[in-house]
Amino acid sequence: MAKTLQEIAFTDFMKVDMRIGQVLAVEVPEWSEKLLQLTVDFGEEIGQRTIFSGIKAYYQVEDLLNHKFPFVVNLAPRKMGPSVSQGMMLMVDAADKPLLIPIADEVVVGAPLA
Repeated sequence: MAKTLQEIAFTDFMKVDMRIGQVLAVEVPEWSEKLLQLTVDFGEEIGQRTIFSGIKAYYQVEDLLNHKFPFVVNLAPRKMGPSVSQGMMLMVDAADKPLLIPIADEVVVGAPLA
């Protein structure tokens, strides 16, 4: 049975700012059993952001560190424990675990997704 999708207007979609970021640091917060804290570089225009992702059970630091991935960078900041997340990492919602979407090395940090 096909899932019924909620349609949105193209103008709403255009509000979402998706960019390529490179993970500069990964920390495992003591206060969370699920989250990893990422320091992500989005280039000169946006700079570095702190982004939390609930993937601690599935990925190790080396799976993320120095790699490029897609992110949403214009979500409202969200309090996570004593810190704040400044975006969201995009992944594939697979049955067993969230799957990372690796980006080729030649893609420039901060590049927008179209």
